[in-house]
Amino acid sequence: MKKLNVPKKYNNKKLSTFVFDTFPTINKNSWYKALRKKDVRINGVRINSDCLIFAGDEITLYITDNFLFEENKFNINIIFEDNNILVVYKPESLSVTDSSSSLTSILQNKYGKNIKPCHRIDRNTKGLVLFAKNEMALEILLNKFKNKEIEKHYLAKVYGVPKKVHDILEAYLFKDSKKSLVYISDEPKKNYSKIITEYTVLSSDKEANSSILEINLHTGKTHQIRAHLAHIGFPIIGDGKYGINSVNKAFGYKKQYLYSYLIKFNFKTDSGILNYLKGKEISLDISKL
Repeated sequence: MKKLNVPKKYNNKKLSTFVFDTFPTINKNSWYKALRKKDVRINGVRINSDCLIFAGDEITLYITDNFLFEENKFNINIIFEDNNILVVYKPESLSVTDSSSSLTSILQNKYGKNIKPCHRIDRNTKGLVLFAKNEMALEILLNKFKNKEIEKHYLAKVYGVPKKVHDILEAYLFKDSKKSLVYISDEPKKNYSKIITEYTVLSSDKEANSSILEINLHTGKTHQIRAHLAHIGFPIIGDGKYGINSVNKAFGYKKQYLYSYLIKFNFKTDSGILNYLKGKEISLDISKL
């Protein structure tokens, strides 16, 4: 059983819209069966149709977690696992946190509440996410991220061919939470945070006017890679927010070509129970991306 309160953005929307957004892995056959059997209540009243809902309504779902969280639907592959950490492949259209059907929720449903993410990647960014399986490991890893002793590397396919094979970009980013957008400035401004994005060109296709870049984030702000690359004239192909729609259509990409593909454990200080990770790299097979 799950109890949910309807937020303002779903006011006067269909019940199924709210449920499918909240539980993107839900078994839809089970959902409509629950409706027919009146296993759904709104403000304590049983309903059997996909009716309108309003902000503040309390929705009660008598549906088991097995049908709400279908892990296999999102193809969550385990890349590395031991007693302290878990590294999984996160597919697109799944948030790391921020919903009751996030990657974290799915993994906690399988492993228990102790497993927690050590970092995030954007909802539509695919690739590696590191989780701690106990409190001691989490504390150590969060500290290592803070002290820049863990590197996250990304692969992006961009439109254009940079003149520089390698560059370290500096700019300033402002996050507009209401619009779910970020803005980049070359000059410091009020409420803008400094960002540093390093890239290396791995390959280029001049005929298609595209390149594959490896990106190493020195700062980790929301949408930093996507917005920063677009700002310098090399938008990620398939990015519907900061990219170019005509380019995305020409390449046939409906989702952004951006992968979190490599995690490096560059521990410089004692790491307690995680000392064995010093110098270790966990990566995806680039040839299969």
